[in-house]
Amino acid sequence: MYIRNAWYVIAWSGELTREPMHRTVLDTPIVLYRKQDGTAVALLDRCAHRAYPLSAGQVIGDNIQCGYHGFEYDCAGVCVKVPAQDRIPPRAVVHSYPVAESHQWVWVWMGEPEKATTSPVPDTHWMTDPGWDRVTHTRLFQSSAELVHDNLLDLTHEGFLHTSSIGDEAVYVNGVTVEVDGTVISVDRWMPDCHPSPLFEKATGLTRVDRWHTTEFQIPSLHVIHAGVVEPGGRREDGHLLEVLNAITPQTETTSWYFYAFCRNFDVGDEDVNQLLRTNLGEVLDEDADALELQQQRMGQRPSSVPDVLIGQDAGVAKARRLMAKLLAAEGAEAETPAPPRRSAGRAS
Repeated sequence: MYIRNAWYVIAWSGELTREPMHRTVLDTPIVLYRKQDGTAVALLDRCAHRAYPLSAGQVIGDNIQCGYHGFEYDCAGVCVKVPAQDRIPPRAVVHSYPVAESHQWVWVWMGEPEKATTSPVPDTHWMTDPGWDRVTHTRLFQSSAELVHDNLLDLTHEGFLHTSSIGDEAVYVNGVTVEVDGTVISVDRWMPDCHPSPLFEKATGLTRVDRWHTTEFQIPSLHVIHAGVVEPGGRREDGHLLEVLNAITPQTETTSWYFYAFCRNFDVGDEDVNQLLRTNLGEVLDEDADALELQQQRMGQRPSSVPDVLIGQDAGVAKARRLMAKLLAAEGAEAETPAPPRRSAGRAS
C-alpha cells in the first residue's frame, strides 16, 4: 500500500519537545520526543508488554517509560528496565525508526533502516534561507495521499476551486510539459502575458505578467512548486519567485498529513504581506481539503472497475501513478525474495 523506503515528513521541528508526542504515519503509530541533547527520537508507539501507547508515558533522561507498568526503553527501542523484576525479556523491544531533521522539518524513514543512510533528505533550504520569507500551515486531510498527489500534479483545478485567490482561466487554457528524471516528475506550465492571480496582484501590485509554475514531484512524498511572475518578456530568474513546499505523508489509506510552506524572495520581513498570504493560503488549503474529502467519499462509492477519465492536462498524474506503482511493486518483490541460505559453520571439504 505504501512506498516505505523513503523519507516522509512527520512533524515540524518546533513540535518536538521532551514531552512524548504521538503521530500516525503509514498506518503506524509513532512516538516522538527529544533526547537531552535535543536529538529527535522515533519509536513504535506501542509497549511490547501490553501494547499501551508509549506516548502516554514519560521521558526519563534519554529513555521513554511506559505509563502502564513502567517498562523503560532506550532510543534504539530496547527495554532497559522492568520495575517488577530484574530479568528483562529478550523480546521486550519496540521498533525504532531513522529520523533526520532539516530546515524546520523532522523526517522519518519507515522502510529498511540501512537504506536511510544512503538516501539524502530532500532539499528544502528555502525554509531557513534569510533571503526568503515564508508562511506555513499543517492540515490533516480526510483523503488519501494519492488524491493529494493528483491534486498537486494537475493544477487546472485552481481556475475553478480557488478563483478568489490563486486561480483563473490562465491556469487551464495553457498546456503543460512533463518530464521524468529518475523518481522525479516535473510538470511545467508557462502562462505568457496574462493577469496575475488575484492573490498575486494583491501581493505584488502587478497587473500584467508572464507567469509560470513547475510542480516537481519527488516521489513519493514531496512536491516543490517552483513558481512566479515577471513583467511580460522578462526572465524567470528576475521575477517575483516562489518555492511552494508540499510534504504529503499518508496517515492511513484514506487520510494524509499535509505540511506546507509558501516561500518567497520578495517583501521579505513584511508582516502585512505575511498575514495576507497566511490567511489566503490557509483558505486555499481548506478549499482543497473540503474538495478532496468529497472526492474520497465518492471514490469509496465508485465500483473498482470504473477508472478515472484522464485528459491531456493529466499527463503528470498518469506518469506519477505508473512510477509509484512500479516502485511499490519493486519493494514488494524485494520483500518477498527469500534470503540466501547461510553457510555451514563446519569445516569446508
